[in-house]
Amino acid sequence: MALVPCQVLRVAILLSYCSILCNYKAIEMPSHQTYGGSWKFLTFIDLVIQAVFFGICVLTDLSSLLTRGSGNQEQERQLKKLISLRDWMLAVLAFPVGVFVVAVFWIIYAYDREMIYPKLLDNFIPGWLNHGMYSVDSVRLSDPDFRES
Repeated sequence: MALVPCQVLRVAILLSYCSILCNYKAIEMPSHQTYGGSWKFLTFIDLVIQAVFFGICVLTDLSSLLTRGSGNQEQERQLKKLISLRDWMLAVLAFPVGVFVVAVFWIIYAYDREMIYPKLLDNFIPGWLNHGMYSVDSVRLSDPDFRES
């Protein structure tokens, strides 16, 4: 019952998303005080979707490690439901929203940075956080290891 590198990587990704969410919520931005707060930004919604998705991935990995070889039909049935939930979430939410956010951000950023990410935001959002939210997301979504059980 050794951990596979992709399972360890999923835990690391989940922790990175949680740290990004904590840092994002700790930033004092004027837009957080207006109607809708952070939830009006598709980037934040994508960040939450990705964190929930990788949380389900880690839960699926842990469940499969704990139920391996037990022979309990009920546990295997629950594991299959969890795997189908994970696959559904990837196909319906995580992948389409993630690819859309990354593609639209970088296309508009290349066209006119001030339109999507004004220099004023550099005072609020550090460069590593911005890069982590948009660049690394596309790498995670395109890696086939994240889609296998």
